[in-house]
Amino acid sequence: MENYEKETRTWAMVCHLAAFVAFIGIPFGNILGPLVVWLIKRKDYPFVEDQGKEALNFQISITIYGLFAGVFAIITFGLGIIVLFLLGIAGIVLSIIAAVAANNGEYYRYPLTIRFLK
Repeated sequence: MENYEKETRTWAMVCHLAAFVAFIGIPFGNILGPLVVWLIKRKDYPFVEDQGKEALNFQISITIYGLFAGVFAIITFGLGIIVLFLLGIAGIVLSIIAAVAANNGEYYRYPLTIRFLK
């Protein structure tokens, strides 16, 4: 039973960390990474079902916020770049916090996340 629990927490952590696939140049990798892990493991582990949806909701939300910030940056002749930078930092930091929480077996909820998947 202990091995099952460890696997569950590991896969939940991977759901959050899979968002970093975007850094290797895969378009929308921040969404596709967690989506792939969630689709593969959600039926095996209820905790992964929950945390995978949470990671997906956050990555979709941050992408939408980023698109709006990009438009804002264009409209304000670059002032919105600060918002884009802060969104990027928040995305990285919150994903790491979520991954650590999931690895500890804690149900993590990202702030300011639109719940697309319930």
